Amino acid sequence: MKYRKTVVLKDGSACLLRNGTAADGQGMLDLFILTHGETDYLLSYADECTMTSDDEAAYLAAKAANPREIEIVAEVDGRLVASAGIGCVRDREKMRHRAEFGISVERAHWGLGIGRALAEACIECAKKAGYVQLELEVVAENTSAVALYKSLGFVEWGRNPKGFRTRDGRWQELVLMRLDLGGE
Repeated sequence: MKYRKTVVLKDGSACLLRNGTAADGQGMLDLFILTHGETDYLLSYADECTMTSDDEAAYLAAKAANPREIEIVAEVDGRLVASAGIGCVRDREKMRHRAEFGISVERAHWGLGIGRALAEACIECAKKAGYVQLELEVVAENTSAVALYKSLGFVEWGRNPKGFRTRDGRWQELVLMRLDLGGE
């Protein structure tokens, strides 16, 4: 699946949203480590990353070649500052109508509209790929993300009170959300 669009951010700067490619392997690895070290809201800690730049390159190449999946990068001034993607929940007949959605944005670029632009791009791509439902999990205390997803039409369908356990022993509740994309 292919995607390319330039958006103007709230600060007036331009942001290019495009497919991640194999050439972005090192940049995506660096972005992953940065974003996962800046917030406690993502799936893992930065030091848990086991991928190499070659692994990232292969992952991005596979996503680019898949007509039903995508990894979109956000580039500002030639540097990767965010990424988001969709993937099939499970490629089995009973579940292939469902896609998962994930996103991360570098803290220095929070609040500029990149998250919304990436989410809208992923929704557009999920519809184009023929998915009927887009799903995500978000840490409940990440109220700005929850509000963003609700503003895009996602609805809460459940909660997991012990979804994440932080290194300091705290539980983080996960909000399970879904977006009906229409279709069948």
